[in-house]
Amino acid sequence: MAHLLGLQQVGITLGSRPILGDISVDLEDGVRIGVVGPNGGGKTTLLRLMTGAVSPDTGIVTRQRDVKIAELAQADTFPDGQTVRDAIHGSDATHVWAGDAHIRRLHAGLLPDIDLDGKIGELSGGQRRRVALAATLCEDANIVILDEPTNHLDIDGITFLAGYLSERFGGARPEGALVIVTHDRWFLDAVCTRLWEVVPGNDGPGGRDPQPGHVETYEGGYAAYILQRTERERQAAVAAEKRNNMLRKELAWLRRGAPARTSKPRFRIDAAEALIADEPAPRDTMELTKMATSRLGKKVIDLEDITFTYPGAPEPVLRDLTLRLAPGERLGVMGPNGAGKSSLLGVISGELTPQTGQVKRGKTVKLAVLDQNTRELEKVADLRVVEAVSEIALRVSVGKKELTATQLVERMGFTRERAWTRVAEISGGERRRLQLMRLLMAEPNVLLLDEPTNDLDTDTLAAVEDLLDSWPGTLVVVSHDRYLLERLTDRQMAVLDQGLRDLPGGVDQYVQLRELAGTQTPRTAATPEDSGPSRSAQAREAQKEASRIERKLGKVRTQLEKLHARQAKESESGDFEALAQTSREASTLKDQIDDLEESWLEAAEAAEELQG
Repeated sequence: MAHLLGLQQVGITLGSRPILGDISVDLEDGVRIGVVGPNGGGKTTLLRLMTGAVSPDTGIVTRQRDVKIAELAQADTFPDGQTVRDAIHGSDATHVWAGDAHIRRLHAGLLPDIDLDGKIGELSGGQRRRVALAATLCEDANIVILDEPTNHLDIDGITFLAGYLSERFGGARPEGALVIVTHDRWFLDAVCTRLWEVVPGNDGPGGRDPQPGHVETYEGGYAAYILQRTERERQAAVAAEKRNNMLRKELAWLRRGAPARTSKPRFRIDAAEALIADEPAPRDTMELTKMATSRLGKKVIDLEDITFTYPGAPEPVLRDLTLRLAPGERLGVMGPNGAGKSSLLGVISGELTPQTGQVKRGKTVKLAVLDQNTRELEKVADLRVVEAVSEIALRVSVGKKELTATQLVERMGFTRERAWTRVAEISGGERRRLQLMRLLMAEPNVLLLDEPTNDLDTDTLAAVEDLLDSWPGTLVVVSHDRYLLERLTDRQMAVLDQGLRDLPGGVDQYVQLRELAGTQTPRTAATPEDSGPSRSAQAREAQKEASRIERKLGKVRTQLEKLHARQAKESESGDFEALAQTSREASTLKDQIDDLEESWLEAAEAAEELQG
């Protein structure tokens, strides 16, 4: 592989503080690098060193003579009056770029609903982001650097982008090197062949000189990174026990069923496997449901034949929609941008009133909403982080544990120094964490999360998931983060065609539905002129869905076996009240098994028909 760019023993200091030191990394044709690390740790500085936007204080940066770099920043600089066509292609005539197959594919995958002659100022935030992506990827460059490319993209856009980047920068004839900064863990697994972790420095504890940050390199995507990182920390024994517990839990989840784990780490994993041999499941669903029932009662929130239309809109956003939320239910909601996901949360919370239908809430429901803005923190801007949390309550019960405000702040990744920083001075990711902590301190029993992963790094995401695993309430999550949906929720649904569709096959089933409906360019190397996925591609997707349903069936059957064992003990002890509750839970699981078996049969028959 041809060498394109390298950093040799590079260091940089901003003001009196060393940011990065002794950095040695290389880029060659065909590598797809994912850059991870905490917010403010130095990721952006590393990118600026690579592009030449800043010069190192020590070491050297080498670039091949004909290297061209294209960069996607987190915010675009397009003038509002510029047309989409000019923003992407400049003054190039249409016939110049329209003859390029990969540019046509980008148009079909990223811009299907955008008028090329429309003005940039007329676009939504998500459309503007897709235009910026298309403009970057259409540049004549052999190094492409993307800073948070999945921001504002829905699952359709993220899936298309992952397939496009993997094919363009992979395979037998890669078109250069790719560097991505992202917190989307599924995307890291689906696209990247290596990970660079930017480990921040420290301020020199004990009177010592401040230490700069450095870069640790890993082979493979996010799953391989977690596995190798856990093994390194086990061998070195330098990480605190609490941090190891969090990593082991994340690793156990990855080994149990998270998607896109195709990259294999280049080392023996026996020791890492030993770390998770006795690791329990991320959460005890039955125990949490029991606790939630005691706090909520049997009735939570029911939506019956809901139709909601915004004033002046020609069509309803939601039509004849019915949804029943149960105690302890963990529901993930997905759908394309503009489908009505946030409107659904608004109806559930009572912020929006439907024109027809009924919303019924249990008498004991105490609801909290994590929305996409953090404006409510402005009223506590002068308080310290710990003070802003303890203002709500001094203690909170999470599962069977009671946490003080200080303990919760620490568990959510705030150092002692940051915990006593004024709210007005903390970063966007820290504001998001603070917003969630204030909600939890109020001890709601129904929690609605609208895009909770915004501005959070991968370690913080794992900490949030770990905390919510033991939260005993009804949880509804709207997100485009595939990993988070599968990690945090037990049931997934999609807002499609003004209604809700249950997805026994989870996110993979949703992606398949969108592809078969012709609303998303397939992830194969097909051009926009192709009529749709081939029969063999459809057969593979159907078989994949059948396998996924089969795995879920196995989990539900295991839960049912445990319930049967519990029923036997309760029958022997004569605890008939508990036995009645267990029997109801068993009946619910049996119904779920029946539905899954029917879905599995349909998928298996479809796969057989397509293959035959």
